[in-house]
Amino acid sequence: MSRMAEIDASSLFSRWITDLNAALSAPGPGALTACFDADARWRDVLILSGRQRTIPGAEAIAERLLFEAASTGLGAFSIAEGHAAPRIVERAGTSVIEGILSFETAKGIGVGLVRLTCSGDRPRAWVFMTALEDLKGFEEARLFEQRDEPAFNPAFHGPNWADKRAEERAYANRDPEVLIVGGGHAGLTAAARLNRLNVDTLVVDRMKRVGDNWRLRYHGLKLHNYIHSNHLPYMPFPEGWPTYIPKDRIANWLESYVDAMDINFWTETSFDGAEYDADAGCWIARLTLADGSVREMRPRHIVMATSVSGTPNIPAIPTLDQFRGPVLHSSQFTAGADWTGKRVTVIGTGTSAHDISQDLEGNGADVTIVQRSPTLIVNIEPSAQLYDGIYWGKGPSWEDRDLINLATPFDVIRTAHKIITDKVREIDKPLLDGLEKVGFRLDFGEGGTGWPLKYRTRGGGYYFNVGASDLMAAGRIGLIQHSDIDHFEAGGLRMKDGARRLADLIVLATGYKGQDHMTRVLFGDRVADRVGTVWDIDPEIQELNNMWTPTPQPGLWYTGGSFAQARIYSKFLARAIKAELVE
Repeated sequence: MSRMAEIDASSLFSRWITDLNAALSAPGPGALTACFDADARWRDVLILSGRQRTIPGAEAIAERLLFEAASTGLGAFSIAEGHAAPRIVERAGTSVIEGILSFETAKGIGVGLVRLTCSGDRPRAWVFMTALEDLKGFEEARLFEQRDEPAFNPAFHGPNWADKRAEERAYANRDPEVLIVGGGHAGLTAAARLNRLNVDTLVVDRMKRVGDNWRLRYHGLKLHNYIHSNHLPYMPFPEGWPTYIPKDRIANWLESYVDAMDINFWTETSFDGAEYDADAGCWIARLTLADGSVREMRPRHIVMATSVSGTPNIPAIPTLDQFRGPVLHSSQFTAGADWTGKRVTVIGTGTSAHDISQDLEGNGADVTIVQRSPTLIVNIEPSAQLYDGIYWGKGPSWEDRDLINLATPFDVIRTAHKIITDKVREIDKPLLDGLEKVGFRLDFGEGGTGWPLKYRTRGGGYYFNVGASDLMAAGRIGLIQHSDIDHFEAGGLRMKDGARRLADLIVLATGYKGQDHMTRVLFGDRVADRVGTVWDIDPEIQELNNMWTPTPQPGLWYTGGSFAQARIYSKFLARAIKAELVE
């Protein structure tokens, strides 16, 4: 955008909204088409038929907007109060006016974000995002206020808060409206959002204690991105916490979160599967409780929150069964101190493989990594964090930053991340050159777009370097290519050149099966085939498959991903479920 510094961002943003409102009531799509760049993108969350979708192109956007205005009452756009004012920023290498707006439909109150370019004599939208903020009559703030109790109850002998919470958690004489399977951060954020909308929700998890899905992982684990992007809804981490949060602190915080947010949670409870009763509009779900008893429940909705890394993937590696030592999946590995002085082979080059290898090397083990495919390596600072730069430093509120994050379609993300990745490769060049010298095969993501899109398509395939790559480049962690292995044998493995490599332990850092796998196991082939792929990007609608949105199977939902993704999208998942419950 030329002469951007001379532009009055608020005035142009207001002008564009005026033009948009006028065009929505004009005959034909021409005036509306003129509000958008030819290659504009409209990313919508729940306004279009209650789903997520990205629509490309000014003409297609205008056509759909006119349809929504006529069928749902979409309109009354205005600058949103209580949010950051319109401002000039750079997104994906383009200078734009970015502003937050509000709007209405017949049933809902919306929030949106627009990025405007100026060409010729008027502003046009390059990126347009709309999302369902509240359902009319079921606004979150109003529902929450209505739950407040009188200051005092004259019946002192009556049930107090603790008594009521115990009764709510017991589900002695009722079933939940929503059953959430999985008690990690994704399940808990969904439960917290649903609670605020007065949706009766139960979370079940096989672990003995809330947070054990973090607490019981390997000893040295920390989150690998900044604390700023990882806050939970309603209850951000305290000031003064470390930039990279240790696993046990995360575990304890999740436990506190369950208590503070009044989340109904059953530990040591196994979800054994469910069948959908279409006539009754509910599931028949089977749970095995801590005491071994079986409870059948009939929730209207089930949310699978078993994450994109839920079931260990144990690949069929030829001749591995000939090895006579222990073979552990990375999920079973606990501490490098247990293997001091031992020879360990770690198969895999993702985050778990590197972290485990670093832990082993630091505890005096002789460790070698086996690389099966090229892997993206990025230094944790500053390089890995550049992709989450919107959460850095002073600026808009966390809620506004989440909207900025939400408002970026995947093709714009690709452009932005290609720019960042080119910069990252220059910053990390010394490390990357050192890795290539020892034979490590590097990858830089789809089209050179870095790690975030690898996460969204594969759920892994990268490593934020916190030291293991330096150890490998220095020869302190060994490296061999899987293609150079001839076979495994009782005491280790034999290379194609005849060399023998001894091993006391083999660790399979081979990742996890996707949520598709759990769908087939727990709901059967018919449901799994109907739902299809979970996670990965749908090329037609340019959104993640079946995540945080209605699926082809009524009453079945999925959540997962990073702390930021779970926080952002749980809001809209909860509203979509509430909308179905009140229809």
